[in-house]
Amino acid sequence: QVLFMLIRKVLFLALVLFVSSLANAQSVKLTSVQISEILNGNTASGKWGGEVYHQYFDVDGTTTIIKAGDLKKIGKWKINDDTEEFLSRFPGDIDWQSWFVMEYSGDYYWVSKKTPPTKFKIEIGNKLK
Repeated sequence: QVLFMLIRKVLFLALVLFVSSLANAQSVKLTSVQISEILNGNTASGKWGGEVYHQYFDVDGTTTIIKAGDLKKIGKWKINDDTEEFLSRFPGDIDWQSWFVMEYSGDYYWVSKKTPPTKFKIEIGNKLK
């Protein structure tokens, strides 16, 4: 009887831990405020289309991206509060390009209808080389 009660308690605890770990591993779409907090005045970096990039988001709405081979482009960025999406526009773009920003297990991802989720990291401040 005592052994049965102990096993039941251990199984219950294991179930609680498993369910809580599942809850922590869910992806979360960031709000406009959260997107602004992580991007404003900071640098995102990762790989886009197989190329390493670093992109700085100035508080004045200017964004600068540097890709491999020192290719540097300057554009604009903003956040659409209605759709809670990040938007950017570079010379040659016809329209603003939009992405959701997601967080999954402490990592950030750009997500759009046209591209697969693309992981990036945030560095505080302007870290362009």
